[in-house]
Amino acid sequence: MPAKMRFVPPLLLILAGFASSPALQARQPAKPADQAAGVLEPVLAGEFALQAGKLPDAARWYLQAAEAGHDVGLAELATRISLLANDDARATRALKLWKQRAPESLAMRAAQATLALRDGRERPARRELESLLRDPDPQAWRYALTALGSGGRDPALSAKLLGQLLDGKALPNQLNVWLAFGGLAQSLEQPALAERIVGEVIQRFPVNAQVSLLHASQLRQAGKTDQARQVLENLQQQADVDPNVRLGAAAEFDALGLPTQAAAVLARGPQDTRTYGLRASLLAKADDTDGLARLYDEAKTSNTDAQDMAQRLLLGQIAEYLKRPQEALDWYQGVGHGEHQVEARLRAANVLFQLGRKDEAFASAHAMQADASVDDDARRDAYLLEADLRQKNDDDAGELDALARGLAAYPDDNNLLYSRGLAWERRDRIDRAEADLRRVLVTDPTNTAALNALGYTLADRTDRYKEALELIDRARAAEPDEPAILDSYGWVLYRMGRRDEALVQIRRAFTLMKDPEIAAHLGQLLWEQGNKDEARHYFDEARKLDPDNRSLLRALEKTGA
Repeated sequence: MPAKMRFVPPLLLILAGFASSPALQARQPAKPADQAAGVLEPVLAGEFALQAGKLPDAARWYLQAAEAGHDVGLAELATRISLLANDDARATRALKLWKQRAPESLAMRAAQATLALRDGRERPARRELESLLRDPDPQAWRYALTALGSGGRDPALSAKLLGQLLDGKALPNQLNVWLAFGGLAQSLEQPALAERIVGEVIQRFPVNAQVSLLHASQLRQAGKTDQARQVLENLQQQADVDPNVRLGAAAEFDALGLPTQAAAVLARGPQDTRTYGLRASLLAKADDTDGLARLYDEAKTSNTDAQDMAQRLLLGQIAEYLKRPQEALDWYQGVGHGEHQVEARLRAANVLFQLGRKDEAFASAHAMQADASVDDDARRDAYLLEADLRQKNDDDAGELDALARGLAAYPDDNNLLYSRGLAWERRDRIDRAEADLRRVLVTDPTNTAALNALGYTLADRTDRYKEALELIDRARAAEPDEPAILDSYGWVLYRMGRRDEALVQIRRAFTLMKDPEIAAHLGQLLWEQGNKDEARHYFDEARKLDPDNRSLLRALEKTGA
């Protein structure tokens, strides 16, 4: 699935050329020249392969470099890249070198557990996980959690091992550890296991609000909504005095489908711009117009400082929720200076459009585009706003024209190019979408959003699967645990006919992020494998999140579900 535009540097682990590689900077001195050359050449070849998204080739070259040298860092790199490439044979060889060179490394032991999980070797995996959990290093348990949560290919095996770790009393007696593993049980969709952990936590740490919140979450996921609600209501006294408990309880009430009660919890403590905004969002979600109106009056009364621009911006947003666009416009236009002025101007243009004053809305956007007193990011955002308004106005030509003018003013701006690429994709102009996304990659070759969007588009809309996989693998190298990228990876594997592998990746993506597109992909794959009851479950999850999601509608049409 395409991700939101983000600019992130590649991980040090994955990224560096020969001269700047942390692994090579740490190498032993005084090696013979021919041995140094034996390391240099495969590292350079591995780096080029990595940058090209050819993970199998990168794994091969980095293993060759690790075997030619004596560096701990190279052995670690070779292991991690091989695991990323799903090349278990090379990962085993690289791990053996790593173990020889750093036998006490927590990261190495976690990699060993990961590889055992992938191979389905239950006993060695359990032994390594127990060793990490019993290690005196206070951070060791985190390595076990990561290996168990994202290392294996079979969630059922991870759940089974977690149960065995509980039987063996391997978890340290620390609240944060138990909360983390309780969260893992929930993400693995193992309600019985989560219930068991919560019961143990309640016994070990009986007077703790975080334990009660975890208990409520576990009960909710198990479908015991009345019990979950009772646990939250019993937290009321603690929520009144602790803002963190208040926020946690509100989030749980919202997850239970009770946004009005969530807003009521937030109303009990001291109020500021943030809490007013959260309450407004919750009441709008509940379609509680009366509650919103009372909140609006309360926030207006609290706005005693005529110069509080943040509060004016907030009141404009609440007025928008209440469908009082003229009042919203008045508040936005009252933000006359300060850091919130640009956002207020953009919102005011949007409200003008809602009022049907479309010419004024577009004129306002044009004025910002031409205003030299605001910074370049704000002027760029004015072009993006105009494009969005043109799309809402069913003006395809106008949307593309706004983005083209933005690019004329800010050539090769990645946000504008990315938005235009997605606009072309919506119009089924895959050639033009590809051209814009590739222009992003010319100036920012590690832009994971563009790599992922282009790879997913090629996988979903063409038969250029090998090329799509290489692009997605480049994104995976930089962000191996990003759910949108994992979903794209699973989707291209599905399109290549590698359905069992695809199912592992898309399940993992949904574990990390409950997203309608990921749920739709998971439902479609399960349906086509004959698991129709489970598929319906995920289609229902997707409907709850976004009933109009394009991927969901396409999946339902294709499967007949």
